[in-house]
Amino acid sequence: MMLSARARIFVVFAAVFVGMCILGGLIFPSLERHYMRQQAEQNAVPLRLAAESLRAALNRYAPLPALIADRPRLAAALRQPDNTSLIATLNDDLRQIAATVRASDVFLMDISGTTLAAASYREPGSYLGRNFNYQTYFDQAMNGDLSSFQVYGTTTGERGYFYAAPVEDGTRIVGVLAVKFNISAFESVWRGSDSEFMVYDRNDFVLMSSRPDWHFRALRPLSDATRQVIAQNLQYPIDRIDLLPITARDLNETVKHIYIEGPARESFVLTSLHLNERDWTIASLTPTRPATLNTLQTLLIAGLTLMLLMAGLWAYFLKQARQSEALAAEQQAKQALEAAVAEGTAELRAALTALKQTQTDLIQAGKLSALGQMSAALSHEFNQPLTAVKSYADNAHAFLDRGRVPEAQDNITRISRMVDRMASISTHLRNFARRPQQVTGPLVLNTVIQDALAVVEMRLASEGGRVEYTPPETEIWVTGGHVRLQQVIVNLINNALDAMSGQRDPVVSLTIHNTTVQVRDTGDGIDPDTLDQIFDPFFTTKPTGKGLGLGLSISFNIVSDFGGTLTAANHPEGGAVFSVVLQAASPARLAAQ
Repeated sequence: MMLSARARIFVVFAAVFVGMCILGGLIFPSLERHYMRQQAEQNAVPLRLAAESLRAALNRYAPLPALIADRPRLAAALRQPDNTSLIATLNDDLRQIAATVRASDVFLMDISGTTLAAASYREPGSYLGRNFNYQTYFDQAMNGDLSSFQVYGTTTGERGYFYAAPVEDGTRIVGVLAVKFNISAFESVWRGSDSEFMVYDRNDFVLMSSRPDWHFRALRPLSDATRQVIAQNLQYPIDRIDLLPITARDLNETVKHIYIEGPARESFVLTSLHLNERDWTIASLTPTRPATLNTLQTLLIAGLTLMLLMAGLWAYFLKQARQSEALAAEQQAKQALEAAVAEGTAELRAALTALKQTQTDLIQAGKLSALGQMSAALSHEFNQPLTAVKSYADNAHAFLDRGRVPEAQDNITRISRMVDRMASISTHLRNFARRPQQVTGPLVLNTVIQDALAVVEMRLASEGGRVEYTPPETEIWVTGGHVRLQQVIVNLINNALDAMSGQRDPVVSLTIHNTTVQVRDTGDGIDPDTLDQIFDPFFTTKPTGKGLGLGLSISFNIVSDFGGTLTAANHPEGGAVFSVVLQAASPARLAAQ
């Protein structure tokens, strides 16, 4: 009877075990999809950051064609296309602009679409003489619109993104100015991530991707009409378009589980985000291996727990079966079972501990990976302040060796300010996804001036010169942002030093009258004929290669954001004087940084 009872118990538990295996097999797909959706939720933040980064990169260059198209020399070249000297000068201007903004090419087309001047005029694959009247960006610009268009370069063979703007002569559109950027520059920031990224248009055609082998691939078969439009616009290389073999299964509205067929079948969780302004979709593709491992881990933990319960039940039923035996045999069997249960429990606990430790190690590894990526980005932003901190620390050490404690304390104070500056940079990095306009508020004007003087101090020490400045006797509160107002003051001081570059001992005069800051030099002054253009973008009186003509324009806009004004004039005693008039403020609120 004892053997019969054991046999029945074995059959029951064997059936339960088989049922657990079958149940686990049935649950596995659903549980894996659950972890895939969790994985997609974790990828949502990097995907939004990638989308914002792409959107910011594209929008950053959008105003350039309109700014360049306003230059009088472009309209003059379109009026005189046979003036070889003018065209040669314009070619060189466009080449310098392209190098400054890191564009692949900047080129000018007449109303027929023929290229008259180009930054790439020295290169074998130059656009000079080529006609682009079939391109969408040309048609839109000729209609007076700012336009952008992604296209595969039929001349250079590289993937580019084009921005175009009309060139106007009075009220007439006389040509089109286009700027081309290499798309691979946008993709470089995606490489090295745990996820793959791709961007595809409304026809599910891959425009950009962190995987070069996905370029010019279609996610679904293209219709004949779509192929005809692509061939007509020469937007993509029609002979290279190939279908990316994808098998997809929806997990929710924006998440799919996909397989990409190839030499090695790849499985990804695809999370997508639509870019409405361009009718594109950006997608993050993360390998499904983490979700599969989490599923196996969960099922393993559940299985071990059930096995523990089954072991307890097994012991209980065996105990019931031996109750008819003698007391000694029953006690002996009981001890054996208790020992077996204790040993099994210890092994199970050890296994659970090992699994929890493995999970902890995986989470920690993920944190360390993220910190490693952040450190690479932060190192560039902290490089300049750290160099200044090193210099001040060396100076403080030298002053202490000489017993000059006040000077050492001053250097230590400067180090503290630089550390505050690095903290400000860190704050900006943490909040880089918010709107770029910074909130203004009350701040102490003298504090900003002192920080600006600290920035130019190294130049004064190395090149010679000095700044005459007497701090006001009382605190003057103005409306502005500390870092941006400091940038304006530093720019004005540097411009003053540049204006006196030929003098042996240049002196910059910096004065404060109420809420007005004046910076004066003793150079040659400003040509009265160009005084009205001094704050225009790309206008500069410096020699070629010494400036882009953007510093004063940027400073003018910063001061305007504060509700103030920035003006320039010639001083009666010689030189130029720049006046920054700011709004008075009450120290009731904290100043913006």
